[in-house]
Amino acid sequence: MNLFDFINIQIDTATEAADQTGETVSRSYSDLILGYDPTTGEYSISNLLVMLILLVLLGVTIFIFIERFLTIRKSLQGEKDFMRQVKGYVEDGKLDAAVQLCRSTDNPVARMVEKGITRIGKPMDDIATSIENVAKLEVYSLEARMSVLATISGVAPMLGMLGTVLGMIGTLSVMAAQNNVQISELAGGIYEAMVTTIGGLVVGILAYVSYNYLVSKVEKVIQKMEGGSIEFLDILEAPGK
Repeated sequence: MNLFDFINIQIDTATEAADQTGETVSRSYSDLILGYDPTTGEYSISNLLVMLILLVLLGVTIFIFIERFLTIRKSLQGEKDFMRQVKGYVEDGKLDAAVQLCRSTDNPVARMVEKGITRIGKPMDDIATSIENVAKLEVYSLEARMSVLATISGVAPMLGMLGTVLGMIGTLSVMAAQNNVQISELAGGIYEAMVTTIGGLVVGILAYVSYNYLVSKVEKVIQKMEGGSIEFLDILEAPGK
């Protein structure tokens, strides 16, 4: 007997028990999510509280993902032939024009290059250090609030399990208080408790996937920044400069 056969047997048994009692109680998905028992007209406080917290975490996950996605995508965009134009301005000695070009180009590479241009005339090590410092600030800005997604991806499943355990405790307490417990009542309490686990896993998976996707995008921005800084330093170290 496999797991699916066992589940089917339990469902058939619960259905037969319901038929024998002559009571048929339908429970919608919203009832399960909110922990509402139509037979008693009461809500499971633990189930409701956990699901509300998971709903808040889901909203936070979606908000952070969209906000970070738009910010990172903007960082990947840039003016075409930006470094070629910078090279032309620097070689012609038009540093002010190069700075204006950087300020009109809103991305991390432009801000790094702008900092480097303002340091022209100083030792190369100082220029490279100033560019590196700007790069660190840019990466820190790109990764803002992403740690929240990592935290949610770990907390949400555990919170769902906590809701399930609390629900199971409630079900077992009912069994202990009653002499005759119908299997349909027991099954109802069990799958009601399992709803929080499902909710926690769904939120955790979404947060985990969102976090790793954003990390991959940030890495692309970092690679672009590294390429831009190397190209700019090569311009300054070119013969005649």
